[in-house]
Amino acid sequence: MEHDVESEARARAARRDQAVRAAVEQGLLGPDAAVVGLLDVTGIRESAAALRAAFEAVTAPGTPVLHAFAVKATPLVPVLRLLREEGIGAEVASPGELALARAAGVPPDRTVLDSPAKTPAELREALALGIAVNADNPQELARLDALVRRGPAGTWGVPAAPGRSALGLRVNPQIGAGTIGATSTATRTSKFGVALRDEGARAWVVQAYADRPWLTRLHAHTGSQGIAPALLARGVAEAYRLAEEINAAVGRQQVDTVDIGGGLPVNFASEEAAPSYAHYARLLAEEVPGLFDGRYGLVTEFGRSLLAKHGTVVARVEYAKSAGGRRIAVTHAGVQVATRTVYAPEAWPLRIAAYDAGGRPKTGPQVVQDVAGPACFSGDLLAEGRALPPLEAGDYAAALDTGAYYFAHHYAYNSLARPGIHGFAPDGAGGVAFAVVREPQTIAEVVAESGGAHASALTTLNATERR
Repeated sequence: MEHDVESEARARAARRDQAVRAAVEQGLLGPDAAVVGLLDVTGIRESAAALRAAFEAVTAPGTPVLHAFAVKATPLVPVLRLLREEGIGAEVASPGELALARAAGVPPDRTVLDSPAKTPAELREALALGIAVNADNPQELARLDALVRRGPAGTWGVPAAPGRSALGLRVNPQIGAGTIGATSTATRTSKFGVALRDEGARAWVVQAYADRPWLTRLHAHTGSQGIAPALLARGVAEAYRLAEEINAAVGRQQVDTVDIGGGLPVNFASEEAAPSYAHYARLLAEEVPGLFDGRYGLVTEFGRSLLAKHGTVVARVEYAKSAGGRRIAVTHAGVQVATRTVYAPEAWPLRIAAYDAGGRPKTGPQVVQDVAGPACFSGDLLAEGRALPPLEAGDYAAALDTGAYYFAHHYAYNSLARPGIHGFAPDGAGGVAFAVVREPQTIAEVVAESGGAHASALTTLNATERR
């Protein structure tokens, strides 16, 4: 197994190196294209296959399992279409994410809506489409009550939920935080779900299911980056125990599916993809065997772990300088593409790879240097005090493991344009073929997005009174 992991890591790095060089040679990177996102299609397919295989290995034959990709991780329609072809559905948390999933052709019965702030309109749309919904709190459950009661003849004109949308409730097992508080969702005061350890909450949940035979799913999600697999497994175990308690109370198998969320952390320290899906699935089967004996269907909501290792942000070094004895490579990638890393570098460090002007990996003696972004504040750094081969003007700095939550979540500091994104795969002749995933944003689009069509709106406001 270790050999396989090492081989996969080497193959992934080799594909990336080949793609960077090809991007330079084909003009996707250069003086007029100073930053670009690259997605490894082969790697994405391999991750999807590994996820499916991991759970197939531990579930009873015939167990329905839906792997729903957390769209927030990489909200790009071509990515969602690729994952759909690889047997992966979509977990959405906003009208925009739902629209992206639909544009990618993800079927409603393979889509799950999770959000702590769903509006009545969002709930109506989900029920009309037959999309699964996990209610977040008692008030939202009351909204679902109204929708289910009114049915197709009701004033909202929504088809009745039972038989169309699978409906469930999200609970917070309150088992504690990981190493990153902002990505820990099972803390005592988390904003997500019904807090199970609050006074009277567990009994309320059991009664809520007893009163609503159409509630058939139970959802819990402990967190993502910074959450150890053992803590994730504790959250899943809590959800399973609650499902068993509900079914015993109502005297039948009402909860038939447990949504265990996602959250498998990513190793940002090396090329190795660890922990693996196989490791996590085996851990769950050992800790919660009853969940895998065929009585319950499963839903997962992995995001970062599917895409992170297969994305790279590559930026041209515009200038190389020094200050206070420290070398500084000034690049075109910074806070606009790596917001979390720039503002919280201890929690979100990135590996950086150095390439020469031809897109070839740089070798030779390493020197300590900063890799800076283009934004106008001193903290805009992809990496600080990092030992790398010297980066010179015209070289390229690549931020690795950025396929999730990086180039698809642009932060418009200094009105910096969104970079283009390209997928890559072997061309069948020993080279690399690229496909546009997202066009780079133009300056005209930046102006339009910033109210360019309304330039006189404020100067003409109340113009009559001034006269």
